[in-house]
Amino acid sequence: MSTKERVLVAGAGIAGLGAALALGGGEREVTILDRDPPPPELSPDEAFYRWERRGATQLRHSHAFIGRLTSLIRDRYPDLLQELLNEGTRLFGFSDALTPPLMDKYTPVAGDDDLMLLFSRRTTLELVMRRYASRLPGVSFVNNAGVRGLIARREHGRIVVDGLKVECGGHIEEMRADIVVDATGRNTAFPDWLRQEGATVREEESPCGILYFTRHYRLREGQDEPPRDGTPGGGDLGYIKYGVFIADNRHFSVTLATPEIETEMRLAVVKPEIFDAVCLELPGAERWMNPARAEPVSRVFSMGNLQNVWRHFLKDDEPQVLGFFALGDAAVRTNPLYGRGCASGVVEAHILRDTLDAMKDPAKRARLYAHEMRKAIRPYFDSMVRLDLQAIRRAEHERDPAYKPGLRARMMKSFAEDAIAPAARGDLEVGRAISRVFHMLDEPTAFLKRPEIVGRIFKVWAMSKKMKEELGFYPPKFGPERKEMLARIGLAA
Repeated sequence: MSTKERVLVAGAGIAGLGAALALGGGEREVTILDRDPPPPELSPDEAFYRWERRGATQLRHSHAFIGRLTSLIRDRYPDLLQELLNEGTRLFGFSDALTPPLMDKYTPVAGDDDLMLLFSRRTTLELVMRRYASRLPGVSFVNNAGVRGLIARREHGRIVVDGLKVECGGHIEEMRADIVVDATGRNTAFPDWLRQEGATVREEESPCGILYFTRHYRLREGQDEPPRDGTPGGGDLGYIKYGVFIADNRHFSVTLATPEIETEMRLAVVKPEIFDAVCLELPGAERWMNPARAEPVSRVFSMGNLQNVWRHFLKDDEPQVLGFFALGDAAVRTNPLYGRGCASGVVEAHILRDTLDAMKDPAKRARLYAHEMRKAIRPYFDSMVRLDLQAIRRAEHERDPAYKPGLRARMMKSFAEDAIAPAARGDLEVGRAISRVFHMLDEPTAFLKRPEIVGRIFKVWAMSKKMKEELGFYPPKFGPERKEMLARIGLAA
């Protein structure tokens, strides 16, 4: 009989695959439960059109792996990274993103290699990661497996999770394990099951305040990507946000995010012709999806009901549940706008591995995992909550013709638009410091705690707007004002 620790992972999305990477290798017996059929034996392009994943609602929305995750894969799973690149995914480094004012000033320094995006469609990422994980020693997948409940008992006043009730082939079987991992995503049923067992699962919630709309495109034969001339591939106009996401194999996507209160816009952009019309009014998107350059290859995918959620499985720092861990969206949900969900899920999986390796005591494991999760992820969660609440207020102001910002609001707006943003475009050290925050390598406010960086930002703030414009420190205008946009696409303001 094997003495290896048995781990049962519910969910085979990015977080579940991260658990397979982190916990696989032969030291444990890891079983991944996937509610869907096995992945098709198809190319990435074929999989994008034909692979259906009921368990991954974000499957056809825009994705990219930020530096925290890309460097983790590069350093720990170089063969996986090579397989991803072989299938058409692309690395996009710090130097690739430099604006024209900085291109000639750039000299690589230690750490720049970690500021690396991995561009790809989500289907390609999952397909390649799944195939790689399935070859790892000690890892197995069970497909068409619906998790229906916990196997749990009471021990010394605590709940001990011993396994899961799993529906396979129309019947329920009990699958036992030493460790159960919830990687089932944002619609997880595990908190309710734990509450039924008597646990208190507290949830901190805060609205994201937006809805997402994504459409995919492919470059036409003979057409290349637009030149990197400093035109931003994304922007925030208050009434709408947008981003262009380079992908694999000559594909890319555009995502529009509309505030929930922008009823007219959000009801309209789900229509492909309106979606494209909006994008063609946004210079950063138009240059990519101009009909002469690219053609659409999908409908418009939408996603709503977005909340920032942090789930607490400890009560007063005391473990209530032993042998159970949540990761990914099942533990912490954040606004997809910031692109940190995939990175967080895989990082949490490696925190779990380090926790299991460090000690055997179940209660100590629960405490350590919660503590390390908080240290690694909480600063970004808190930052995203604040930014979302600010964005909700800004969207409300965009719709109020009588709104007049106060002095503090004007100063904060100027600091963001006339200091931080142009300094990031015109000062290499500022751009590098802010990039480290974006890639989850430094905490959100780290660059503002460095006197030399703050000094550089204030120096740019003190420059005249005319000088900053002449030096190229300001980006081109993101797009038309709200009233003008609505008029151009035939909607009433």
